[in-house]
Amino acid sequence: MATKRAAAKQPAKAATKQTGKDNATAAATGSTARSSTRSAPRAATRPSAPRAARGASPDPLQRYRTMRDFGTTAEPAGRALARRAAPKASEGLSFVVQKHAARRLHYDFRLELDGTLKSWAIPKGPSLDPADKRMSVHVEDHPLEYANFEGVIPEKQYGAGTVIVWDRGTWIPIGDPHQGYRDGKLKFELQGEKLHGAWTLVRMRVRDERQEPWLLIKERDDAARPAAEFDITEAMPDSVLGGGALEPDGKIARKASTKAVSKTATKTATRTATRTATKSAAGASTKAAKKTASGKSAADSKTAGNKRSATGAIQLPPGARRAALPLTLAPQLATLVQGPPADAQNWVYEVKFDGYRVLARIDGADVKLFTRNGHDWTSKLKTLARELGTLNLPSAWLDGEIVIVDKDGSTDFQALQNAFDSDRTDAIQFFVFDVPYYAGHDLRQVALAERRDLLRRVFEEHNVSAHLRFSESFEAGPEEILSAACRLRLEGLIGKRVDAPYVSARSPNWIKLKCSERQEFVIGGFTEPKGTRNGLGALLLGIHDEAGRLVYAGKVGTGFDVRTLDTIRAKLDALRTDASPFDRMPAIAKGVKGIWVRPKAVAEVSFGSWTRDGLIRHAVFHGLRSDKSASAIGKEKAMPAPGKTVDKSEGRAKSAGSRGKAEDRAERKAEDKPAKARGKAAKAAQAETADATPPAKPARTKASSGREQIGNVRVSHADRVIDPSTGATKGDLVRYYEAVAPRMLPELRGRPLAVLRGPSGVGGELFFQKHAETFNIAGVNRLDPSLWPGHPPMIEIASETGIVAAAQLNVIEFHTWNADKRQIEKPDRVIFDLDPGEGVPWKHVVEAAALTKGMLDELELTAFLKTSGGKGLHVVVPIARRLGWDEVKDFAQQLVVHMARTIPQRFVSKSGPRNRVGKIFIDYLRNGRGATTVAAFSARARPGLGVSIPCSWDELPSLRSGAQWTIANALARIEETEHADPWADYGSTRQTLTAAIRRLGNG
Repeated sequence: MATKRAAAKQPAKAATKQTGKDNATAAATGSTARSSTRSAPRAATRPSAPRAARGASPDPLQRYRTMRDFGTTAEPAGRALARRAAPKASEGLSFVVQKHAARRLHYDFRLELDGTLKSWAIPKGPSLDPADKRMSVHVEDHPLEYANFEGVIPEKQYGAGTVIVWDRGTWIPIGDPHQGYRDGKLKFELQGEKLHGAWTLVRMRVRDERQEPWLLIKERDDAARPAAEFDITEAMPDSVLGGGALEPDGKIARKASTKAVSKTATKTATRTATRTATKSAAGASTKAAKKTASGKSAADSKTAGNKRSATGAIQLPPGARRAALPLTLAPQLATLVQGPPADAQNWVYEVKFDGYRVLARIDGADVKLFTRNGHDWTSKLKTLARELGTLNLPSAWLDGEIVIVDKDGSTDFQALQNAFDSDRTDAIQFFVFDVPYYAGHDLRQVALAERRDLLRRVFEEHNVSAHLRFSESFEAGPEEILSAACRLRLEGLIGKRVDAPYVSARSPNWIKLKCSERQEFVIGGFTEPKGTRNGLGALLLGIHDEAGRLVYAGKVGTGFDVRTLDTIRAKLDALRTDASPFDRMPAIAKGVKGIWVRPKAVAEVSFGSWTRDGLIRHAVFHGLRSDKSASAIGKEKAMPAPGKTVDKSEGRAKSAGSRGKAEDRAERKAEDKPAKARGKAAKAAQAETADATPPAKPARTKASSGREQIGNVRVSHADRVIDPSTGATKGDLVRYYEAVAPRMLPELRGRPLAVLRGPSGVGGELFFQKHAETFNIAGVNRLDPSLWPGHPPMIEIASETGIVAAAQLNVIEFHTWNADKRQIEKPDRVIFDLDPGEGVPWKHVVEAAALTKGMLDELELTAFLKTSGGKGLHVVVPIARRLGWDEVKDFAQQLVVHMARTIPQRFVSKSGPRNRVGKIFIDYLRNGRGATTVAAFSARARPGLGVSIPCSWDELPSLRSGAQWTIANALARIEETEHADPWADYGSTRQTLTAAIRRLGNG
């Protein structure tokens, strides 16, 4: 058998280490130690060092050159090596990342070292999330000139396809780079145009030296960002040399360079921007907008009237892609930073309005207005909706902010709030600053400057009302504009990179520059008023920490008027509760006596600073925020300005591409909807997916409300922490299942299924569900009731979408029967679940698996191994569908009883915690009719969210636990074994139990 042959090849040293186990196996089977030695697991061999580390070849580029025909390909042949001395800690060497549309799209990561570019191919590209360990296959060295190569590698040439320079810059080794490269752990800092901060390349254990697998891991620092919030390869897909994105046909979609776009942006801004930055920023913007909206000359008005209804009157910019009008669109959000960016010429600045973010979906006369969270506010903004409908736009998404403008030209958030409270919204104005979609074309990949230029022409050529304004940008420098804005008591500025695309996420390409500390807080209570004051005395405020707990952050008692005090008191009285909602309060605040409320309301507050105790000082109330979810409010953290780094000797770079975890959660959670509403949302999401241009990879759209589009499934509460031990969220679990679904589906399809659901996560109430009474979702089928008479219909996962949809319904674990629905009475596998009791060391679990395999080898049965994702291991024996449930279960029980009698110091045959203290129960009960076992690749509802992963028997000695792989690292493991599947022979293994039952009975 294949397993025996593999085992027979093991080194003598490994065999010697197995002697004790072999003798035990011999005792269990009545065979000699020699027979067990054949099948004992082979000890893991340590991978050898890379070729360059073992000894430099006379020409390290020889392999590179022999693989290419330089008479055909335009790739550089490379000059003689220009070796450099080992770099100092503060000295940088060049690096480049090239996006390569070969047979499969991947990213080539190259580091200059010893005169060449050490190179790794990364299938999924780099990730800013430290939880993503990206597989990186070490390939041949490339010449330094390759860092500038961009173009098409001809067909029939090695790596045929299109290459663009996706990122470039310098890398600074942390420690000795040569030693790190030899040891397989290379740490460094990147200072690129896109990638920043500390990174590590780690070599993995391998058997094949030809292509060494490594892992590229982002270290936890200021440049790190959760993948759920920001995918840099999706958000920034283009070349840094002025090229565009790779088109589906493999060509480069060229666009203007950054400098050219910057000039366009400057001209656009200069056209109608403010006269000077020392005038009122908001007033200047308002006046300019009025001029654009209604102050045109008669000739201009006549021209606009002639073009108003002509769909093709406005020429679309290059890069606009024809696509259906999306049903929903999540906004791009700005990152709070400490100061303006270094490359000021590549940015434009607008007023940070004191209002509500609104996106308008226009489909002819049909207009819908949505908040940043996706709530439909059309009925609240009837005047704006009506006026947008009269523009006769063919189709569009407009992004902007609604405000109330005072007589002095400034915006007043409290006046805006009062307008909604009194249902008098006619005075609200809509300042539009972006157009992600227009006239049947998706503009999200078009540069900002070109989108705004188009938007300006739309406003100029349509007879817009005074309620609709174009948000002007400013010509002066950011420091000057910000200073003026702060003197006028405005909130601050929004900076936008002129060459950046529009992304539905928080992005470093949009930044916030604030005049003072100002953010949202959760209202957890209030104090009674004193003296002649009515309503309330002060609001008691809180924020969520990184674990999702609400902590006290201070109080605010100024900024209210009489009307506001009464209105807020009425709203809070409806939320009153007996218990404090705060998880903890600083010692200095222990004496606060409040009237507690359920933490549902959100207040916007400005303040002087934070104290050491985590409290705000000199707070001023500005208004309630009905557009933001209380469960998403955390402490905002300002990032360093884009393009600025700290001292190189610190070994890390700072970037605006990251922010605190508390802000990561901001504007992303929302209250869950009833099942029917969820179904409608999912259908809408599917409709959008069907209508829109298919993305290069499954859509991951985040709508600031805690709902996230993962694959074809709209996921609610994506940011809810389901595993406090790791901080893993529901979104993390659903994204894992989406990624693993192609590998997992064959394990599930066709088999009756039981799922373990955990609405409150790992630490909450869990319940099994085997039947379809309340499980009606796409991709999950109801099986024929005749399969189990007298019971409701069982369920089956029938598609990859079904796996993701089940996870959206809080399914954590997937368990399957040992039989297929086509022959439900004939099991096709036997499972031995090695379940260690209290006090059993892990080495005994490993030994038990080896003994079980040895026993099965003696019975001439091929077995496969997988981790359980929990405490133990699973040994799986595929069998032909010939015997019934009772015969298969009896065989499993006989084998377990035999092993427990033979080696009682290791095994027990009785279940129950009392019976297996210090011993291992090999659970044969998994083989009864109706019993289930956790499926391969399923997560487990335990702290850490372990995953059941198939392994080879050669790996057994190196396994560290049954939960060695979790949802955080399982995907890297799966990528590692993509071309070396340890269960590759499982499907072709055909064996019967008849002879084994006979031998076991005779033993």
